Amino acid sequence: MDTRVDPYKHKERYLAWKESVKNGINGITPLNSEIILRYLNDMEKGVNISSVSVKGARSYVRLNSLREKLVSFSKRFEELYNIKKITDISEEKLITFFADMKNGTIRRRDGRQFKTIDTPARDFKAFWHWYQKISKKQGIEILDITTDLDTRSEKPEWVYLTDKQVKKLCDNAKPEYRALMMFLFDTGIRSPTELVNVKVSDLFNNFKELNIRKETSKTFGRRIKLMLCSEIIKEHVQNKDLKNDDYLFPIEPFNTNKYIKRLSERVFGDGKSPAGAKYSNLTMYDFRHCSCCYWLPRYDNETQLKYRFGWKKSDKIFYYSELLGMKDTITEGDLLMDDTKTELQNKVIKLEQQNKIMGEKIKGFEKYIRIIDKISKDIESKTNMTISIN
Repeated sequence: MDTRVDPYKHKERYLAWKESVKNGINGITPLNSEIILRYLNDMEKGVNISSVSVKGARSYVRLNSLREKLVSFSKRFEELYNIKKITDISEEKLITFFADMKNGTIRRRDGRQFKTIDTPARDFKAFWHWYQKISKKQGIEILDITTDLDTRSEKPEWVYLTDKQVKKLCDNAKPEYRALMMFLFDTGIRSPTELVNVKVSDLFNNFKELNIRKETSKTFGRRIKLMLCSEIIKEHVQNKDLKNDDYLFPIEPFNTNKYIKRLSERVFGDGKSPAGAKYSNLTMYDFRHCSCCYWLPRYDNETQLKYRFGWKKSDKIFYYSELLGMKDTITEGDLLMDDTKTELQNKVIKLEQQNKIMGEKIKGFEKYIRIIDKISKDIESKTNMTISIN
């Protein structure tokens, strides 16, 4: 049984939508409705997955994203090209469509320009590869018209804060938000998904370690050390009188982000942060980015950093290492080759051994001097006695 807290209610939303479209999806042609519902049904079960994609049933987060994108594609293709069936799109029109999304010719429904096209392009590729697969089972070969789609990810804008800025923000926040923000910055935990599922019982070693359970993580479970927020979290638990089975931060994401945005604008103004986004757009998830920038130069290798942040690949680390000149944090000590470091370490050990031997010799000399001094005093005393008798 899935007991995870779903802050955005993805499951409820998808199942409610699915129930509402039993007789077809409103606003699109019956042909499009039929093929989209069939596709989503397969993705929900994890069947007819492309050979180049990860196997298994898609999450409700993914299903909601796919249904929204495909319904949107269906409407746009009909409006722009009078195409009644989504699979009738030609390669030329498809490439033109995504190019126009990128250059601003095709805009969002609210009139704003699309920030990126990589995600919708990847979604359409996934759909098309499914269409190729089910068609092949019927003996029909379908050309892959998505080969030349540009699915490169563009670097998103976000709010960057240094550790000093995070501290300043926390100093101006309410106690419960102070604890939350320090926890986010220290752990780099995914929020709100992993965050809202943390219980007091997930804290160990007197609040110095956190266990992020496998069933609540997007990738894998991990146990990490709390290096910055241990004491403030302990106080938070005590002040809130939280029990072992209580959630550490039972927040409502929208309201929490709203408070953090207002606080950030009040403390830092409405200018742009070095990562491109305005300080007034600070969200909980930005703390994960900031956390990575903080911990990146403090870990010995990327494997340790990937474990802390629950990453399977290194591409995120490369992005953050590029950001804000973080490569310039290297010191002269870091430039030494491993062999040189080993040689220096051996010399230090040798010097320490020599000092130890020298110290033992000095102690020996001191002992010898004390013996000589005692003998001298004994001789002097006997000499005085002899003189006195005579």
